Amino acid sequence: MKEYLTQTPVASIIFAFTIVTSIYTFSNHYLFGKFMLHPYSVSRGQRLHTLLTSGLIHRDWGHLLFNMLTFYFFGFSLEALLVQLSSWGHVQFAMIYVLGLILSDVGTVFKQKNNLSYYSLGASGAICAVLFSFILFDPKMMLGIFFIIPMPAWLFGMLFLGYCVWASKNARDGINHDAHFYGAILGVILTIVFYPWVIPHFIQQFTG
Repeated sequence: MKEYLTQTPVASIIFAFTIVTSIYTFSNHYLFGKFMLHPYSVSRGQRLHTLLTSGLIHRDWGHLLFNMLTFYFFGFSLEALLVQLSSWGHVQFAMIYVLGLILSDVGTVFKQKNNLSYYSLGASGAICAVLFSFILFDPKMMLGIFFIIPMPAWLFGMLFLGYCVWASKNARDGINHDAHFYGAILGVILTIVFYPWVIPHFIQQFTG
């Protein structure tokens, strides 16, 4: 535990705080409702805090477990990598996560601005930002999709983005696929802004 706090303090705080807040709001329905993103209100200048707080809560145990497992595998690794690359690594990681969390919902706010009954929650946008940032550095790493199906990260990224676009238009599963898509794109953009050399590095992984 001490090693995590010392080497990856930002990821450790996000991880612990998100778990505690999510579990607490499972039984606190008032706070749960206050934290949820409501595009109708946000687009009218109200409940702006939910752009941030909606990422601190989750729908149920399954939702929380899936997001936190993904964050555990890639969030801590990304922060550790960024710290090796720059003295600003901790700050850069925080920016990728927080901006990924907030800005990934902007598209949803515009899309659902007139939908009074629409709500959204979860840290998926921020976690997608973290995941796709890491993929830029190591595109050929193998991912276990659903912890079973092996797939190189670059292929997963392409399929994931394509699925997000399709699901945003066609799926009726209650999942905010737009947030996933925009979070992933933002993670890529911020990583390139911080490290422009990551583009030739990414290409070189395939050209040798």
